[in-house]
Amino acid sequence: MGEVRVSLPILDERLRGTKFVALRARSILNSPAQTGMDFWSLNPYVGCEFGCTYCYARYAHRYVVERAHDQGRLSEAEFMEFRGPHGWEAFEQRVFVKEHVLAALEADLHRYVRTALPPRRPTAAPIVIGTATDPYQPAERRFRLTRLILERLARYEGLSIGIITKSPLVAHDRDVLLRLQERNDLEVYVSLISVDTALIRTVEARSPLPAVRLRALKRLTDAGVNAGLIVAPVLPGITDDTPHLEALFRGGHEAGARFVHAGPLRLYPAVRDRFLPVLAEHFPRLVERYARAYAKHSAAPREYARALTRRIRRLQQQFGFPVNDGMVDRYRSRRPVTQGELGL
Repeated sequence: MGEVRVSLPILDERLRGTKFVALRARSILNSPAQTGMDFWSLNPYVGCEFGCTYCYARYAHRYVVERAHDQGRLSEAEFMEFRGPHGWEAFEQRVFVKEHVLAALEADLHRYVRTALPPRRPTAAPIVIGTATDPYQPAERRFRLTRLILERLARYEGLSIGIITKSPLVAHDRDVLLRLQERNDLEVYVSLISVDTALIRTVEARSPLPAVRLRALKRLTDAGVNAGLIVAPVLPGITDDTPHLEALFRGGHEAGARFVHAGPLRLYPAVRDRFLPVLAEHFPRLVERYARAYAKHSAAPREYARALTRRIRRLQQQFGFPVNDGMVDRYRSRRPVTQGELGL
């Protein structure tokens, strides 16, 4: 047998085995009708080097791989390599880099302007960058897709833009963020679930340390960027106690955060196989509690969510942040996305 030809070009590789794979994007901006979310979403990459154990976006990566295979662009061997034995393992090992994003975005923006801006709506429908990947993961240093996208969006006015990231790289783009903010509504969410470094290393093995993220947040707010924290997910029994959350809110306050939003863990099927073994290894006392709480639904139990809402509101008031109307933050899906979300 001859050598298997790689159908999707490999753009770069890391020493630890991560490969970056070229994926041509015909569309990159996904509408609420495609995703079932209340906003338009944009993801420059599929997969994420950070590989957080609780990340709900693993299914998006799996769908991309399965669709490429169905289209005949991956051999069986490549399919198993890019997918992983159970459909989630390659999420942080095979990161897809969307090519020709500006051409795709240009076409999508025509559709967005027709349907999502006044006078069709009283206000602009939000565009959220980073709902199924981190737009500032380390790959952004080389490929700079997020920067290209922001520079294009900065030519508009009257948009509502949200950006979600764990990465300090976002602070490097202060210049374009400030240009974007001059004529548009911008919110930059630095994602952080704990200031406990040991805990972060347990559930987010390759993500930036808490102090690094808080410094990036301070660099943004000191520059005048409208930025804050997103605490999502809050992990029941692990990061939801008042002292733990209070330390996190205090860190955000000291970094100049303009707001803090939070929401409990959603244990989607694609997350269970990755997160529950970590729970069993490091928090065995919680295994039965999680089994009961998430037995029938991906969402946290209603009573728990209500209690957490009250706790979060008290902390928002204590530290002078705007108080949320509910626990579900503005930029999270209420259900897993369909394949339309993938921007293929």
